[in-house]
Amino acid sequence: MAHYECPAMKSFLPALLCFVSFTTTSFAADEFPLVEAKECRPRNGLPNFLAKANTPGAEVKIGYLGGSITAQSGWRPKTLAYLQKTFPQAKFNEINAAIGGTGSDLGVFRLKQDVLDHKPDLMFVEFAVNDGGAQPEQIFRCMEGIVRQTWKALPECDICFVYTLTEALAPAMLDGKFQRSASAMEKIADHYGIPTIHMGMEVAKLAKEGKLVWRAKLPKTDEEKKALEGKFVFAPDSVHPHPETGHELYLEAIVRSMEPIKAASKAPTAHPLGAPFIATNYEQAKLVPITDATLSSGFQPAPAEFAKRWSNRMSALHRAGSAGDSITFKFKGTRASIYDIIGPDCGQVSVTVDDQPAKLVPRIDAYCTYHRLATLSLGSELPDAIHTVKIEISPEVPDKAKILAKNGNKIDKPERFDGTAFYPGAILLVGEIIK
Repeated sequence: MAHYECPAMKSFLPALLCFVSFTTTSFAADEFPLVEAKECRPRNGLPNFLAKANTPGAEVKIGYLGGSITAQSGWRPKTLAYLQKTFPQAKFNEINAAIGGTGSDLGVFRLKQDVLDHKPDLMFVEFAVNDGGAQPEQIFRCMEGIVRQTWKALPECDICFVYTLTEALAPAMLDGKFQRSASAMEKIADHYGIPTIHMGMEVAKLAKEGKLVWRAKLPKTDEEKKALEGKFVFAPDSVHPHPETGHELYLEAIVRSMEPIKAASKAPTAHPLGAPFIATNYEQAKLVPITDATLSSGFQPAPAEFAKRWSNRMSALHRAGSAGDSITFKFKGTRASIYDIIGPDCGQVSVTVDDQPAKLVPRIDAYCTYHRLATLSLGSELPDAIHTVKIEISPEVPDKAKILAKNGNKIDKPERFDGTAFYPGAILLVGEIIK
């Protein structure tokens, strides 16, 4: 089975959940109506995928857009192997577009580059955990943007939303309801007839029965097995399932769901877009190379060996490291961010949008003992007008030891943490660059 993947995926943050606060606040946490928990809602099924999978000699591409739970060697490769076994007459290829610690608010911008350009026949979308802290309206915008971009480019590509679970998000499920993020995603799925599978239903059932251990190593010795009294060990960190246990439950949920999905699938057809669910959805979200902005002379292409690690995500990765090095650009639209790399040698930047006061934003956080993908927000839900942006490396070095200590990390080798580097690779826009 072929495999499309980015080396950057291997650097996903193992236990970080990207619970981001957004500016929209129409729903308080206890006000949004939660959806009744149900493992599978087949809706319109997966007719195009099933027709192609049943065609002898067909090459079927499966896209996996998600976070670190999808990046694991878990439900993603397990489901690919299951599909290959179930439909042996076809050849299955994987498009692995999972990046740890990121949600649909990045997924909607990187969708074309990371998934659609590879022309999938079926795309699984997994963001319910990393969208756990996002407001429902923001989830609507991003998830609908993912759907509309996909069907505009590839109208015959089927989509399936899959939901995962963590101990922190479990209370609603223990009460018979989906967590808020999954409940919000159900609104988009309903609007477009997209099938959904909550892979955590059995997890919640075991937890409610007192048979689940959310966080533990897998028992190896007889003594360890006896200590657990036959309980099911889900994950080492209550988030990322053990491939041997929690991810098996996720796989079994997909296997069970295929029958009702098959029954609901009619004749193959192009998916119509129709009217949007929310007018402010991110159908127009795009990823623009950082070279479309004006870069000061201090910005140069990132060193070749470093850039190679991120080449499938950022073809125009640049680096600067001196105070005063700057990026400027204008855009017409409602949202903008910088897609960059954060890490030990990074500093902080001063961000100015229009005539608003400048804000200092560190490009290192408590988990930065290594480099990883990140986003630098410039503005969200802005007036749909022309905006001017300036980003400048600050001469003020953040207190890196203090920042790292928030997660119990320490500076191991001081030379690794020297510097005020900034590694921008792209601009994430809902709008257009103005030259």
